[in-house]
Amino acid sequence: MAREKLDLAAARTALDDIGGWTLASDGASIKRRFVFANFSEAFAFMTRAALAAEKLNHHPEWSNVYKTVDVSLTTHDAGGLTELDIALAKAMNGFAKG
Repeated sequence: MAREKLDLAAARTALDDIGGWTLASDGASIKRRFVFANFSEAFAFMTRAALAAEKLNHHPEWSNVYKTVDVSLTTHDAGGLTELDIALAKAMNGFAKG
């Protein structure tokens, strides 16, 4: 998967396909807060997301407090948002539903 930085228009278009994510004002990252019923559900989500991140060799910046997981995605070596971030965001959305 490409590690080429998306321009602002491409980033906005990509976000139209995935709900819940917010584009940073500089266009370099996307963020989302996931809230679950309890800690166990939040941790299960993080476990599934971690496995997907390993497969992509692309890792999120995230934090967890009880049932809340805050996620920020960016591709540091590209200096901004790439298709890897979009792919991981889509996967995370799927894990949050299931």
